Amino acid sequence: MKILVTGAKGFIGKNLIAELRNRKYEDILEFDQDTDISLLDHYTKECDFVFHLAGINRPETDEEFMKGNFGFTSILLGKLRENGNRSPILITSSIQAELDNPYGRSKKAAEEELYAYEKDNNSKVLIYRLPNVFGKWCRPNYNSAVATFCNNIANDLEIIVNDPTVVMNLVYIDDVVDEFINAIEGKENKIDKYCMVPVIHTVTLGKIVELIRSFKESRVNLMVPNMANEFEKKLYSTYLSYLPKDQFKYLLKMNIDSRGSFTEFIKTPERGQVSINISKPGIIKGNHWHNTKNEKFLVVKGNGLIQFRKVDSEEVIEYHVSGEKLEVLDIPVGYTHSIINEGDSDMVTVMWANEVFNPEKPDTNYLEV
Repeated sequence: MKILVTGAKGFIGKNLIAELRNRKYEDILEFDQDTDISLLDHYTKECDFVFHLAGINRPETDEEFMKGNFGFTSILLGKLRENGNRSPILITSSIQAELDNPYGRSKKAAEEELYAYEKDNNSKVLIYRLPNVFGKWCRPNYNSAVATFCNNIANDLEIIVNDPTVVMNLVYIDDVVDEFINAIEGKENKIDKYCMVPVIHTVTLGKIVELIRSFKESRVNLMVPNMANEFEKKLYSTYLSYLPKDQFKYLLKMNIDSRGSFTEFIKTPERGQVSINISKPGIIKGNHWHNTKNEKFLVVKGNGLIQFRKVDSEEVIEYHVSGEKLEVLDIPVGYTHSIINEGDSDMVTVMWANEVFNPEKPDTNYLEV
């Protein structure tokens, strides 16, 4: 299948083409504003499916809306007619096509042109009136508030929120791309005249900003966003794509003493926290027990001995562990426990606890094994 994509270098175009290639659609005809116009005739002879994503969002004059959105659509459809090509065509319109403004009128005119083309040529036409689209590779300070907020907050730039109560309907770029590729296979989500992306997120502008600020703060407080919330998960992925190229890494606070170090890595309100423990040779750590807090230990480097004793018993239970054989040990409540580095080099242990450490209620009771 030969697939023509107009607006190939735009936000949606780049994401769509990348995923098409991931799914082994390799014959892609890319057309953008800097492509030689003569190639459009060649492409419209060969294509088996058209993604018409090209359009004008921020022109210098209102007249350019009609020229870019309606005018180029007419040129594209004219070339398909001229070449007798009745391949399906999918176009990205906008929810603003319902509004009486220059941009909305230009999108509406393009839609009407497509419906006429569908009727006259018996060609399949799919019109997607998209709400706000967000995700990686979207241009900030252009036509996406989410892209602007992610970019500016990640780069310590000012943002302006005139009304945080404004409600936005958003679709995520991966959901858009999935829907578009389904359309190639005839499985589009169509309701009456228009097609739609089935997953829409409704959220206030203020909430979006609050979340993005929390993402930035997570490097300090180590709190991982709520990945069980689909919108929050997608917004966090989007935010990370706007990190400055020299700031992908960040420091953690290492609590270092003569025994080694203990470093908190990530925290979550729902799933506890993960820490990294480094013990020097011969060092014993632990010798305490918990009432409710439970843990998992995973030695990833070195050799150690983990000992357990039920607080009301004299029996000592021992487990030898090694980075050569990754085994997870559950640390049950009511058992005092210790971990001893038996090797001749540093031992590294990944430790998970089911709750974030609370210094006011540590639930840690000293008792030697």
